[in-house]
Amino acid sequence: MQAATNILQSQLGKLPTVVQPEYKHRGDGSTMKALAWFGATDVRVIDAPIPDITEPDDVFVKVTGTTICGSDLHLYHGEIMALQKGDILGHEFMGVVDRIGPNVENLTIGQRVVASFQMTCRKCRYCKEGLSSFCDNTNNSTLQNYMYGTRDAGFFGYSHFTGGFPGVQAEYVRVPLGEVNLLPISNDVSDEEALYLSDVLPASYHCVVDTGVQEGDTVRIWGLSPIGQCCVRWAKLKRASRIITIDQVPERLECAKEQDCEVVNFSTVKDVSQKVHEMVPRGFDVAVDCSTFHEPKTLLHKGMKMLMLETDVLETANEMIISVRKIGRCGLIAAYAGVRFISNGQAPVHKYWREILYDYIMTSKFDPKFMISHRVSLEDMAKLYAAFDKRIGIKTRFSSPPSDGAPKLELSKASRIIF
Repeated sequence: MQAATNILQSQLGKLPTVVQPEYKHRGDGSTMKALAWFGATDVRVIDAPIPDITEPDDVFVKVTGTTICGSDLHLYHGEIMALQKGDILGHEFMGVVDRIGPNVENLTIGQRVVASFQMTCRKCRYCKEGLSSFCDNTNNSTLQNYMYGTRDAGFFGYSHFTGGFPGVQAEYVRVPLGEVNLLPISNDVSDEEALYLSDVLPASYHCVVDTGVQEGDTVRIWGLSPIGQCCVRWAKLKRASRIITIDQVPERLECAKEQDCEVVNFSTVKDVSQKVHEMVPRGFDVAVDCSTFHEPKTLLHKGMKMLMLETDVLETANEMIISVRKIGRCGLIAAYAGVRFISNGQAPVHKYWREILYDYIMTSKFDPKFMISHRVSLEDMAKLYAAFDKRIGIKTRFSSPPSDGAPKLELSKASRIIF
């Protein structure tokens, strides 16, 4: 698949954009550690050239923290098209400003910042509305445009289907249009609290807000990964009256119970829809899918996914539709582009990150450190893709010491990483 899609995209050419993914290398030939993709389940820590100023609005960040996100596993397995050998992976990170281009005025060297995983141009209709994930001007992929008639924003480290920008699981990252794609972080906010403003916090908040969770609602949440666990907390802050969660991992279900949720283990409940209808006969006000649409349950869909005949499955979507009341709302976060079926799409980070930082993290209403299960060195990151496949804080040599309540440096010996 990769060879065919790369050939097709090469023949189609590139669309004009306001930023370019390619970057200059530093003149002294210095290198950095980075995590790169070389094939399905083959990721390696390599020495890569350190970027230098390429465009006048560039900002270069010395990475102090990055993560392996659940969506990175789709790259790990080669499920996302237009990957090329040697592509640096990763899209969620924060760090310290290392160099700035001549047009940059509101950031200074040494300043702590968190990056948006997508790039805003500031000027198109979507970016003016804060919907940065739908930017018209930062993704040059003719292939995505050909397939869908339009395209998302450029994303860090998520193949040439989203612009080919090098990823952030590295010691240094070039951030195009850095003044708007970086958010300054004050010293009273720890790295562990700020890091997830890059993706998972806006993604989960967007899902709850966009699907319209409000006071008194009954809410059903499929999938208790970090996105699902965050949605539980956001729904509680929006004063949902009752939350029922669905997963099969015992540790995840226990976390939901600790948040006063009712739980359903779909590995032991034969008919999830019937079980939930018994719990809420009139139907839910809101049903939210937190990426379980990637995971097939039946042998038919497992076979179809193995043969690449489908990448997502309809089983969860069908359960959601059946579970909600008349004019109920179904929200599907991330990859999906009587019942209102709401495709939340990719989270527009710029729409929410200031609100989340100032109104929730800095006021201690929301503590994102619960998502961190392990903290490891960048050099050990390739090993942990396999472990994570069976959310991790990644340490670089520039990382700050762990804040209170966050795990210290360790190598995982677990066969499953819970978050």
